[in-house]
Amino acid sequence: MRLSLLLTAAGAAAALILAGCGAAEYSTEGNRESGKQLFIARCAGCHVLAAAGTAGTIGPNLDDAFAQSRADGLTTDTFTQVIRDQILYPIEDPVTDATGMPGPDETLPECDDVEGDAFCVEDRQQAVDDIGVYVGAVAGTGVTTEKPTDGKSIFATTCAQCHTLADAGTAGTVGPNLDQSKPPKTLVTDRVTNGKGTMPSFKDSLDRTQIEAVAEYVSSAAGK
Repeated sequence: MRLSLLLTAAGAAAALILAGCGAAEYSTEGNRESGKQLFIARCAGCHVLAAAGTAGTIGPNLDDAFAQSRADGLTTDTFTQVIRDQILYPIEDPVTDATGMPGPDETLPECDDVEGDAFCVEDRQQAVDDIGVYVGAVAGTGVTTEKPTDGKSIFATTCAQCHTLADAGTAGTVGPNLDQSKPPKTLVTDRVTNGKGTMPSFKDSLDRTQIEAVAEYVSSAAGK
């Protein structure tokens, strides 16, 4: 999921919330472990968050967005509310050329509205609370996790939201369906390294070994 431009300045977003922007009831209740898993499943492809080991580049780097505000004394509870409101009330069509963030119906569809095995959540409000509590607690803290080195894990934390790949259990629709396109390793390597069209380059967030690993995984798993 792509947080709106408000998250490029967490302090400004917090100020908007404190001024009454966002209709959600203030809450800091949530399950951090569930929030981490949901973040990896639905947000990793768009955001950098060191604690989750994610390297998405479409949306704001969440560590950069919150680090200064955290240093300035804003609290984790405030960051939790910022995240929650941005998920529930995103700017889907910015007036700038920036990419908007999909609404909650797309990022966290409820299972009653989904057919088949596509991703869904039983309780959207709880899912939002879980993600908010997790990201609010770790973003900009300097806490890191070891970056994955196997291709499937790299795909899960970098590519999953945008692409369908049955072997990885993903159903993203932003980018090509990889089971249908069955890209060769050379093409995957080039696209991950350099990007093209709406797909960003990951050469600044993934090292050469990681790019090689995810390219090998996608080219061997697609269509299987």
